[in-house]
Amino acid sequence: MTASRIGTSDRRGDAVLKLTGGALYTADIRLPGMLHAKVLRSPHAHARLVSVDATKARALPGVHAVLTRDELAGLDPVYGYYVKDQPVVAQDLVRYAGDVVAAVAADDEAVALHALGLIEVVYEPLPAVPDIAAALAPDAPELFEQAPTGILPPYGTGASAALRPRKNVCYEFRYETGPASVWKDCDHVFEDTFAFSRMNHFHLEPFVTVADVRGKEIEIWTSTQNPFPLRKELSRVLRTPESRIHVHVPFVGGAFGAKHNCKTEPIAILLSRAARRPVRYCLTAEEGFLTLSQHAAVLKVKTGVMADGTFVARESEVLLDAGAYSDGSPLVAEKAGYRMPGPYRWRHIRSSCACVMTTTTPAGPFRGFGATQATWASESQVDMIAERLGMDPYALRVKNLKALGEPFVPGESGIDSDLTEGLDAVAAELGYHGRARTPNRGMGLAIGFKDGGGVNKPAQARVKITATGSVYVSSGTVEIGQGASTALCQVAAEVLGVPLDRVRYAAVDTDVTPYDQGTNASSGMTVMGTAVLRAAEEARAKVLAFAAGEIGSEPGELTLRDWTVQREGKPPVALAGLVAAVFGGTGYEFHGEGFFKAPLSHDAPLESPCLFWEVGWAGAEVEVDPETGKVTVLQLVASGDVGRAVNRLLCRGQDEGAALMGLSQAMFEEMRYEDGSLLNGEALDYRVPMAEDLPARFVSITQEQGHGPGPFGAKGAGEGAMVPVAAAVANAVHDATGARVTTLPLSPERVFDALRPRMP
Repeated sequence: MTASRIGTSDRRGDAVLKLTGGALYTADIRLPGMLHAKVLRSPHAHARLVSVDATKARALPGVHAVLTRDELAGLDPVYGYYVKDQPVVAQDLVRYAGDVVAAVAADDEAVALHALGLIEVVYEPLPAVPDIAAALAPDAPELFEQAPTGILPPYGTGASAALRPRKNVCYEFRYETGPASVWKDCDHVFEDTFAFSRMNHFHLEPFVTVADVRGKEIEIWTSTQNPFPLRKELSRVLRTPESRIHVHVPFVGGAFGAKHNCKTEPIAILLSRAARRPVRYCLTAEEGFLTLSQHAAVLKVKTGVMADGTFVARESEVLLDAGAYSDGSPLVAEKAGYRMPGPYRWRHIRSSCACVMTTTTPAGPFRGFGATQATWASESQVDMIAERLGMDPYALRVKNLKALGEPFVPGESGIDSDLTEGLDAVAAELGYHGRARTPNRGMGLAIGFKDGGGVNKPAQARVKITATGSVYVSSGTVEIGQGASTALCQVAAEVLGVPLDRVRYAAVDTDVTPYDQGTNASSGMTVMGTAVLRAAEEARAKVLAFAAGEIGSEPGELTLRDWTVQREGKPPVALAGLVAAVFGGTGYEFHGEGFFKAPLSHDAPLESPCLFWEVGWAGAEVEVDPETGKVTVLQLVASGDVGRAVNRLLCRGQDEGAALMGLSQAMFEEMRYEDGSLLNGEALDYRVPMAEDLPARFVSITQEQGHGPGPFGAKGAGEGAMVPVAAAVANAVHDATGARVTTLPLSPERVFDALRPRMP
């Protein structure tokens, strides 16, 4: 009998290819006659585009196509999610230093770069708005004088939103529940403000697309997380039927949320169409800093409590720095605002989250998707309240945490993790309780909390079995390094009773792959995992029905193992022989289709109840040098609840990778601007953790509490363990020194400045 494939630590299916260099990424694609694209970027943070003259560039030998605003006729050349505001190339204004003004396709990159230098552009500089405060100032220039096309999605009870509610705000989300009158019952009301730093996604593989346009047919190979929504957006921009757009997705070398929607694709396609040759458009690492970032944020939190620590009310205002274009900012605003209450019990909640437009790199989806910002403020303030009330921060949390099964808010699904159990596991591993007190050393805890699985997210999958028992799993979930392709194959292997090495994950190709909304929201194991489970079950049912008819039994009497059918008291029957006897030597394939989507409900604030709650717990021990403000993380303990691990090794990798990104946010990462220009937009200047920055003791705990809705009780993983780390480290710094830092990252300068008032 085939051993169970669930809960194992099977080696990844792509491991050998990636370790030996055999894995094919988009950057590896080479087509005959392929040209190379480069783009001209604005040196100004904000300027009117007076003229663009590419005559000399077009005449340069080796140049085959040039794209400027003059070539956009007949297109709908702006893109975005809820708001369509980002042009393929600048049309009237440039809105950040790095905005694309023109593009060139040439025989090689050197010729393309030479051609860019020949393009003559006249700018009329305008005042920059480099940050949130500048953008909201009464005299700030309006970055979009004419309102871009935008939509408001449907919201349920308590939630609402507005497009362009005020100058330089493209979107604002609001949520409210419970009577505001409870404020008068509070013994204490605390108001605090926090600042969250902007991170670069820093994925190893750059943004890259290879496009080949032949007549009306458009074929692209691209590094993307959502090939089907990308195809739909390209169809709109290019005014071309989706059936004419063919998207291949090879291996993706990291994304962390950056590779959604249009990035390099429209320019590569338009240049290929003009040149009538394939075009490769690959950004440098430095250009990645100018393409997309995480949202910097300012978060104001007002919390009312009773003298015994009982939470009563929380109101919050979040301002996200959306950068020059909206991208995914409205979606992030929904989540950041919705998650501001944290996993606690409140009688009244009111949240708002606004996307503020600035003349900086556009911001969009990033691992944690608004929960990182919300948790930073929420969990920092919990510790601050505990200090003000003279309570232990652990005790204050436990007193107010939602119970297992308790709805997050009215109309929402119940909490599917025992929050106290998870916190206890981390506290015990950290040695939090009963620890010895040492000068300048301290410990901190935090809980990360986010709804997972996406909102109203559909997924389809197909499983097929050959005549000899080989299995193919086909779905639109993109392998971006997280191991989803392996875990989904394990689900199929378990249902079909075959060894994992007989299951293959098919390449993602929009012409033949079943539909998926995108690889995001930690949805692969729950949303797509359920679709794969159902597809495998349908395929198994067809096999058993076929076999039952051939051997004279009922399908319910049979089991499927190792491509044999077995029934009690009878020898196993090889299916290969049965198939050959009926269909001949040409064989046959059994197919199963699977679909999953969470139900809609207007009672749920986001119109669809949360499929699962992705929870992360973190604990940190730090040592602070009072002479310099340097923080050394001695211990980091991070944990996520995966419900049930389909592959324990993959879950561990997700939790540990997430926790280290959280540590990086806490300690190092920050995109720094001056006068609208990015100062550290290259790998040598942008600080990320190195090997010597790892804590002396780093522990991850993969919890399997068993309450997940996915296959075999699984929940999603990959984001939860990142979300609480920054607050845990800041709480530990406060525990060590009494100094509270409310701005990330916790650089020596910031910590030292916080220590100064406490120095003798």
